[in-house]
Amino acid sequence: MFALDPRVLAKLAPVLRRVLIVDPNPHAARLLMEIVKGMGAGQIHIEPSEARALRAAEDMQPGIIFTERNGEGLDGESLARALRRSSFACRRAPIIMVTADATASTILGARDSGVHEFLRKPFTSADLFKRIENVALKPRDWVEAVGYVGPDRRRFNSGEFTGDRKRKADRPATGAAAMAAAQDQAMRILAAALDQFDNDPLQAVRAIREQAATLKSLAMKLSDSRLAVTVGALEVSLASGPPTKATLAAPIGALLAMPRGEPLARAV
Repeated sequence: MFALDPRVLAKLAPVLRRVLIVDPNPHAARLLMEIVKGMGAGQIHIEPSEARALRAAEDMQPGIIFTERNGEGLDGESLARALRRSSFACRRAPIIMVTADATASTILGARDSGVHEFLRKPFTSADLFKRIENVALKPRDWVEAVGYVGPDRRRFNSGEFTGDRKRKADRPATGAAAMAAAQDQAMRILAAALDQFDNDPLQAVRAIREQAATLKSLAMKLSDSRLAVTVGALEVSLASGPPTKATLAAPIGALLAMPRGEPLARAV
């Protein structure tokens, strides 16, 4: 094990307090367990399959999850999607996929399933530590949509893939640009959620609630009374009995009709 900074380890402690390792290969799982134990991990649970991993996740509520991509009874991408769409308290926990199957397509597949990081086998302790440090100390925005649930894919941190589809210069915007981008994304997700409502009503409602909260926060930060009132109407519809596509169409339509493509302006 390489030298570890005690101050950094202290910052990682909350994430490593409960660890779930999912790998059908007991030798690989044990090796990973020993490494994270050396980094100060507390409770470590190992499961070989997707079904057992989901049950364990619900019971132990891990702070971080490591999963192999595939194996007998395991599809790591399916596991990530199921966890992200679950009602578990740990549904947003960082997931690091650790596998020898590291091609551009598998890395992109992991990213699109809601995985935070990707680590190729064989790996060093330093490689693993870097991934854990990324997810613990460099939090990414959460995207709650219908087609995708997970960390912002534009900030996918894996160093394994350097192809032309990875935007190296894609850095988070700041200030007014960041708020305009957040508004634009929320509006796009609202439109998609309404369009896909019949396919997955539960996730559509969850996505709509999340975007309403985002837009309300933006309205408060910018003192935008018009946005606040329009979002308020959506919140009323969400709170008035079981939401349906019909009851949500009008308030979402009003939000989508608001001017787009420019920074939000403060109310005069």
